[in-house]
Amino acid sequence: MVIVSSQILRNATLATMQPGTSPYGLVEQGAIAIEDGVIRYCGPEASLPAELASLSSQDLEGALVTPALIDCHTHVVFGGNRAMEFEMRLNGASYEEVAKAGGGIVSTVEATRKAGEDALLIDALKRVDALLAEGVATLEIKSGYGLDRETELRMLRVARKVGEQRPVRVLTSFLGAHAVPVEFKGEEDRYLNEICLPTLEEAHAQGLVDAVDGFCEGIAFSPNQMARVFDKAAELGLPIKLHAEQLSNLGGAALAARRGAMSADHLEYLDEAGVKEMAAAGTVAVLLPGAFYTLREKQLPPVGLLRKHDVSIALATDCNPGSSPLTSLLLTLNMACTLFRMTPEEALAGVTREAAKALGLADCGTLREGLRADIAIWDLQTPAELAYRIGFNPLQERIFGGSE
Repeated sequence: MVIVSSQILRNATLATMQPGTSPYGLVEQGAIAIEDGVIRYCGPEASLPAELASLSSQDLEGALVTPALIDCHTHVVFGGNRAMEFEMRLNGASYEEVAKAGGGIVSTVEATRKAGEDALLIDALKRVDALLAEGVATLEIKSGYGLDRETELRMLRVARKVGEQRPVRVLTSFLGAHAVPVEFKGEEDRYLNEICLPTLEEAHAQGLVDAVDGFCEGIAFSPNQMARVFDKAAELGLPIKLHAEQLSNLGGAALAARRGAMSADHLEYLDEAGVKEMAAAGTVAVLLPGAFYTLREKQLPPVGLLRKHDVSIALATDCNPGSSPLTSLLLTLNMACTLFRMTPEEALAGVTREAAKALGLADCGTLREGLRADIAIWDLQTPAELAYRIGFNPLQERIFGGSE
């Protein structure tokens, strides 16, 4: 990686993604000045301050420049894969038949528990590299496939190592309340008492966790049980988020919002009451079209209600071995527009400005003076092309905090 911490990007089309300006915050014939990995100027090239003019410059010949992308919901650390059950389902196998054959989350938990730290890291880096190649500079990574103390901590250590071994900013989420392991079947509260909550305390003590997540659903944990997890997070001073309303409406998003959650994710079955709670709390809606597509769901998330009540909408890959084996944030943009009828501008905001909000970050997600120089340069003329194209990667250059 070549370090270019100070430079000027000239002759560019800037999609700054700053709200309240032109669509996409667009600036024609723009320039960005970077010093020590921070944006010092972003605007029309004609207005570039004289004191910055001496910096080395790069003529982008009209190329499109956006904030680097942010994938704010992933499960990229896991063992094994679920291709077998994917094939079984397409050959007509029932959910019960797949489960009896060892499929489902049980298979991922088993494979993840068996995998060593090095093996988990090697496999995770392959998935992360695919995301970085499409302009991602910030990445959230969850635990949740260990469901025991040792493996949950191992997953979080691997997530930290991803950020050490690649030029990407990694934030970790403890997802011990993801599912109930087979050894605690039917004993959700005992699992929380004996494994989940003590492991969260240990992960926090080791500096391995940045936020706390959970899965509030009939097949996972109830709102009352998630409230206990949120209580522990508050005790430890950790922010929260929640998988909610994916398969039914248990009021998880409303619960999360009342607890000040950064985000509520999935949300296909979210109702207007829950939307209003999210709006009042400033909780971001993270939509995950990869899971919707893979599971062939029919219940669309309430995008119209989210717009009506001015709830921020972010997008993410939800990269995981079962319901969203997706490692393309660009394809996620197209899916959001095609499946959820989001606009290309909403979609791009969803993987930049709004994704930063979903992670509680204020120093990235737009192109603006004083923010990190996390920048993507695209061989495109208009920002709508990012969502329009399918299976095409037009990334020309990715700058990470001033480093190419």
